[in-house]
Amino acid sequence: MLEKQYFIPEPEEFISESPMTSALKQIKKERDQEIRDVIAGKNDKMLVVVGPCSAHEPAPTLEYISRLGKLNEKLKDKLVIVPRVYTNKPRTKGVGYKGMFLQPDPEGAADIARGIRSIRALHLAAMNESGLTSADEMLYPENTAYVEDLLSYHAVGARSVEDQLHRQVASGIDAPVGMKNPMSGNILALVNSIFAAQSPQVFKYRNYQVSSGGNPYAHAILRGGVDGSGADIPNFHYETVMQLEEMYRESTLENPAIIIDCNHSNSGKKFRQQIRIAEEVMQNRRFDKAFKKIVKGFMIESFLVEGSQKHDEVFGKSITDPCLGWEDTERLLCEIAEQV
Repeated sequence: MLEKQYFIPEPEEFISESPMTSALKQIKKERDQEIRDVIAGKNDKMLVVVGPCSAHEPAPTLEYISRLGKLNEKLKDKLVIVPRVYTNKPRTKGVGYKGMFLQPDPEGAADIARGIRSIRALHLAAMNESGLTSADEMLYPENTAYVEDLLSYHAVGARSVEDQLHRQVASGIDAPVGMKNPMSGNILALVNSIFAAQSPQVFKYRNYQVSSGGNPYAHAILRGGVDGSGADIPNFHYETVMQLEEMYRESTLENPAIIIDCNHSNSGKKFRQQIRIAEEVMQNRRFDKAFKKIVKGFMIESFLVEGSQKHDEVFGKSITDPCLGWEDTERLLCEIAEQV
């Protein structure tokens, strides 16, 4: 038997509590279009979704994004930098830390409404701090309505991408949505997910029957796969990318685009390998025009301090997957920009 604990208001109430200013709305409008143009091939810049594995505390996250905003001013002619502000990132096994979404109330019990307010406050503060709109993961599809007005990029994770509701909600989002390949690494399943997200849908959502027109900016994220014994199988290499490029070419999918996730199963979560992976991808872009045309950018896990920690003791160090430190990140983004 489920026990009711808190009433959670409709999204409109949260949005009216913490609305965007007209200036921030204009920033989001321009950023949304710039990212769409990269995915559609109308802009030759590269998209870089970069930031901590999980945004577990506002203060270090905002310090990181402030630095990213300054770096963006330097690189904006070559890169479209999107802060990775993943507020709902859970532990891999689904127990323990579940992100800002489950904020404790004054008595220490989980309070989802409090978490939603915290998430909105963080995304708004990030925009004010840096002038950049953010990316977040669509872990819980029903939460999307609470933050959709703030985000310029949504990601559907490897464990969610084959779920029908995730695909259907992605089909109704105006901003670009990156669909990761499933944990198995199955590329056909990835293509099917993109097709579903790009197609009109009718489905049940938050106790309503709703319809969507399809999202033409849904696209692929290659994050590597895992075999039956748990070994990582990278898929950022030339052969896999070109296999997916051919599948795109033979399909009816719009706006062919691939983002390379430099961490997760591509790196085996060896965070410094992200540098080598990005370098190899940029070399392949120089080698093959078709590769260059379809690979539109990177996902990079990065924070103020490199590595990870079990407890939140070091300011700006990940409490989930290990991340690149700021100095390496800044150097890597500058090197990518030089090669665009």
